[in-house]
Parts: sequence; C-alpha cells; structure tokens
Amino acid sequence: MSQGCPRWHYQFRVIMLGDSTVGKSSLLRRYTEGVFLDAINQTVGVDFYVQFVELEPGLQVKLQFWDTAGQERFRSVTRSYYRNSAGGMLLFDLTNRASFESVRRWHQEVTDTIRPSHVVFLLVGHKSDLAAERKVGRREAERLAASLGAQYIETSAKDGSDVERAFQMLTAAIYQALQSGLLPPCEAWDGVKSRVPLPAPRPKDEEKRKRCAC
Repeated sequence: MSQGCPRWHYQFRVIMLGDSTVGKSSLLRRYTEGVFLDAINQTVGVDFYVQFVELEPGLQVKLQFWDTAGQERFRSVTRSYYRNSAGGMLLFDLTNRASFESVRRWHQEVTDTIRPSHVVFLLVGHKSDLAAERKVGRREAERLAASLGAQYIETSAKDGSDVERAFQMLTAAIYQALQSGLLPPCEAWDGVKSRVPLPAPRPKDEEKRKRCAC
C-alpha cells in the first residue's frame, strides 16, 4: 500500500499490554516501521502508532495502537485508554518468568475496567530469538491463552519472526468479533470506526450497546 493516506473501511484501536521491558515498543516499531533498535527509551504514559493492513482482498483496516507504559506509577494513565480499545495485545517476555505470571493480572485489570463490554485479546510470547534463555514453555503459554479465551503466538522483534502474523491474527479476530456481534459498535465508542455498513445488532446485543450512553 502507498505510504500516503490510504482509504480504510474499518478502524480498530488496539492497546499494548504487559510489564515494562517485555518489548511492546520494540514489537510495534518492527511492525509499523520495519526496524529493530536494541535500546529504546521506556514508554512514559502512552505512545501512539498507526498502521494500515489489507485484512482480505479489498478490505482495508486502519490500526491505531496505544503503547502503554508497564510501570505501576503510570497505571492510572494507561487505565483510561482501556474502554476505547477493541483489541488488546498481551505481551510477556519468554525469558522472564515474572512477566508471564503478570499476564493474568493485566487481563483481569482490563476486563474489570471495561465490564460489561468486551476486548479481543491475543497472547504474545516475545523475544523468541532468545531460545537458550527461555523460561516459559509453549504448551504452558497455550494453556494460559486458552483460559483467557485468546489465541497464542510467539514473536521476535529482533529477527522479525511472526511479527506481522501476530498483528494479522489480532486484526482478524477483532473483525470476526465485529461481524458476530461480540463487539457491537456505536458512535460514542472509539474502539471501532467504520466507513461501510456495520452488521445490524442482534436483539441480545442491544443491552451491550447501552454502554455507549455511559
């Protein structure tokens, strides 16, 4: 796609979640800019990224990313972005056991904040290039993902392994949730914006839509 301002059909807002130093910013820089920097300043508050993707032939999606700080002192700032996110990428560092054990807390914090609304999650084991230093097994991570109702993938911003695939998986999952009514959009919610007709809400989704008036 051109580097200008391509026409999009849908806009999805995605929030990056996980402890400090798991590599959220590195992963986003690799995906949106195609670069890897060994040293990146820690995010202070929230950083903003944009990427365009062709989800399927003729279907263009604009992705807006909120890259949140993992440090506790910024939590009150990052928490304010949860409600306007359609997707959440939950990252942990495959070489850092503590970051894996924090995943459930991050997930719970988001779901408690947005209840009864819904966010589509993807669990990402990052820094897969550091195989010799690995502290979390794939099967264990897959079990955690399943318990959270999420898919699982392992990535490396350093060598680029499965970076694009991870974001494609999350984008597709958000689109499927939108089409099925799991993410009922409305004018007052910024998680999903559309330039094409959206699926008509099913009767049981009407209650969900009331969140927009809050």
